[in-house]
Amino acid sequence: MGAVANAIDNKLRTRFAPARLSIEDESSRHLGHAGYREGGESHFRVEIVSAAFEGKNRVARQRLVYEALKDEFAAGLHARALTTLTPAEDK
Repeated sequence: MGAVANAIDNKLRTRFAPARLSIEDESSRHLGHAGYREGGESHFRVEIVSAAFEGKNRVARQRLVYEALKDEFAAGLHARALTTLTPAEDK
């Protein structure tokens, strides 16, 4: 796991205490697209299951994740595919 992926992992685990967290670097699929950088770690797919999302809609959940990762976005994290679920939704 690279430095950006580690930072994402650490911040999301600290902030949301997830029941499940999956982080996949999909940067190689975005060669030639905006934000792509050599060496990867610019585009990620993140799936997170956390009780912290209970009672929140999809937009509110994603805003919480964006806020937790604001430093990574400021440093060049370009895009992410984000799935946010509660434990009850994770079937």
